[in-house]
Amino acid sequence: MSGKRLKRKKIKKKLFTKNRLVILNEDTFEEIFSLRLTLMNVFVVASLGAIVIIFVTTYIIAFTPLREYIPGYASSKLKKDATELALKSDSLTKVMQENDAYIKSIKKILTGELEYAKFNKDSILASASTAVVDEEDLQPNEDELKLREEVAREDKFNLFEKAKPKVNAVFFPPAKGLITEKFNVKEKHYAVDVALANNTPIKAVLSGKVIFADWTPTTGNVIIIRHNNGFISVYKHAASLTKSQGDAVRTGEVIAIAGSTGQESTGIHLHFELWKDGYPIDPSVFIEFE
Repeated sequence: MSGKRLKRKKIKKKLFTKNRLVILNEDTFEEIFSLRLTLMNVFVVASLGAIVIIFVTTYIIAFTPLREYIPGYASSKLKKDATELALKSDSLTKVMQENDAYIKSIKKILTGELEYAKFNKDSILASASTAVVDEEDLQPNEDELKLREEVAREDKFNLFEKAKPKVNAVFFPPAKGLITEKFNVKEKHYAVDVALANNTPIKAVLSGKVIFADWTPTTGNVIIIRHNNGFISVYKHAASLTKSQGDAVRTGEVIAIAGSTGQESTGIHLHFELWKDGYPIDPSVFIEFE
């Protein structure tokens, strides 16, 4: 026990023994600065200094922008830019998916590779109140107004119906002529072929917007119009087009001219298709071609 006490006393003596730190001039040995220290004082001061340095460093890293200059830490600007880019990327991905679906649907319309669904005429016309395409100031022209007046007069004298017509969609014949090939689901002929004379004007069946207008290798000049209520009308084998993609058209407005294109095998004719909500329907049910 006495040995341990002696060791403790020696350690305590060393820790609290006063020492003097002196700074002398090397040439004159003049005392410039002196300081009385003990090992305990040096230990305490060194510990406090280390604690202060650690605290200051932690504060700088956690609460100041200086941490951005430390390797491994991302800046707030980079995080903000990364977040914005992620949002834009997600939006662009969604837009690309919608465009791909839109292009595929147009491709199916052009090639005719689509399943056929039967529609009821009354149910289709009854859905005319739900708008899909913006009107874009598409006011009815004289032909459309005449057709509406005729329908109104017919319904006016019907004893079993109200004077107000039930339908809001009246299809204008794209062209008058002899039907050379009818709508045939078994043969995948989702259209009506109408024989026409050369330079016969082809007209829009409803107001809408042109979503495709170009020449194709198999069907010549093709124009596709998207209408309200989920209708799409397709006009193929035209000699020339009078409308371009993105144009707004009115009911009965001339959109193409019939003529020889070199692709038709049955003479000059109009290949007309009518689609509803992505499915082909028989145009002759709604339009009188002859």
